[in-house]
Amino acid sequence: MNPIPPQQLVEAQQWRYATKVFDAAKKIPVPIWSALEQSLVLTPTSYGLQPYRFLLVQDTAKRTTLLPESWGQKQVMDCSHFVVFTARTEMKEPDVDKLIRRICVVRGVAPERLATFRGMMLQDVVHGPRGKSAREWAARQAYIALGNFMTSCAVLGVDACPMEGIEPAAYDSILGLDGSGYTTVVACAAGYRAVADKYASLTKVRYETAELILKM
Repeated sequence: MNPIPPQQLVEAQQWRYATKVFDAAKKIPVPIWSALEQSLVLTPTSYGLQPYRFLLVQDTAKRTTLLPESWGQKQVMDCSHFVVFTARTEMKEPDVDKLIRRICVVRGVAPERLATFRGMMLQDVVHGPRGKSAREWAARQAYIALGNFMTSCAVLGVDACPMEGIEPAAYDSILGLDGSGYTTVVACAAGYRAVADKYASLTKVRYETAELILKM
């Protein structure tokens, strides 16, 4: 892999902003979207358990139904791709065993070799303290995916807008998540900014680096 120049990363981060107005006519090309999908799939998670699912809402009628449950934010309708980040509501032994089976297939190892790892996961995220707050733990994993997705968008020249201004319970009902073991956490609109979006030209306001990054 050839890493990009450091300044290119900084420029991409300076260029990006929470896009308020998308160009509804401009769609993300298939190869670029495929790469962004992989950025979601390849997101790191605790133990590699991937306690989430990403719902790509493309149906116009469904987006229309989601609009009033998104505080009327037009990004839901005008963006090219609308992703809803969901998280597990609880972790169970079958969730751990599913990952064990996947590791065995991908890496070609026997399940017996993963017995200690399996026991560690069960003791922690199923039967342990984190198991009692599995929904919150899984939501934090989903936010890691959101950050990874947004950075990937910026590097590829795609605009994005993270959206916490939504009604998760209503989203769950509209997207058929009730009783599925998953719940809505956050959403993200992706596409290309409209020329008329005044926020695109505003200078970023951030505290000084020395105030945010403390050297110990």
